[in-house]
Amino acid sequence: MRAEFPDLERHYWRANKLWSGSYFAGTVGGAPLTVVKQYIEQQNRPV
Repeated sequence: MRAEFPDLERHYWRANKLWSGSYFAGTVGGAPLTVVKQYIEQQNRPV
């Protein structure tokens, strides 16, 4: 990606990575909220 989008480097040069470990955005389709909540609660959390 750095080769294809060189402008990204000036925004992420300090961390030397393009992704943030603290942000996630996604979709769940038509899953009921109870199922989504159960899935989230069962995920491993960083120590």
